Amino acid sequence: MARPSSPLISRSSAAVAALAVIDEVGLSGFSLARVATKMGVQAPSLYHHFADKAALLEEVARLLLLNLPGMEKTELPYEERIVTLCVSARRSLLRHPNAALLMLQFFPRHLLLSAYNEAAASDPYPPEFHMAVIEGTEKLTFGSALFAAAAQARGIPPMPEADREKLPRLARALDANPFDDEEALFVETVRIFFTGVAERYRRGSLGQPVGDSVQFEGA
Repeated sequence: MARPSSPLISRSSAAVAALAVIDEVGLSGFSLARVATKMGVQAPSLYHHFADKAALLEEVARLLLLNLPGMEKTELPYEERIVTLCVSARRSLLRHPNAALLMLQFFPRHLLLSAYNEAAASDPYPPEFHMAVIEGTEKLTFGSALFAAAAQARGIPPMPEADREKLPRLARALDANPFDDEEALFVETVRIFFTGVAERYRRGSLGQPVGDSVQFEGA
């Protein structure tokens, strides 16, 4: 029998097939046997490329964050460039909610290092602010994505309705929320974070307690 002109299995093709399996049956139903069936090969063939199931899942996590739009150079202001990258990463995970939890075990931070470096090069704040900005935007992005993905995978709303009698303040906050969808709310959350960074820089108080809370009329 003639050999195929190109190999039936590669790390990238196996990761694509594995992601499709996770989309269909979730992580609980994932197996190398299912991936092999999806690819039309025998399961032992996968072991030529992956030591075990965990190694393949790590490749899937990597696939989720490959070639994100927003990682290329752009003329947007610094803060909006970071917002664009955060939204891009969040969208990528929410396209595959069953696989999003892989970020907790196999987060491929090395794929983002060049983006971090590029962001730091144009960061208007001093270097001592840079890691706090990376930490804040990264955790906001992936925390938001994981909560939204978990709700999406279970078919439940990200935020339940609030009982107006028992939880009047939360009900009022939900009513007053001006954003129609979770992504718009997420974008504003990141922008608020950057507003806080700017104020922190203005005060020159890095590493110090925030101080008194702002009091608003009617709060």
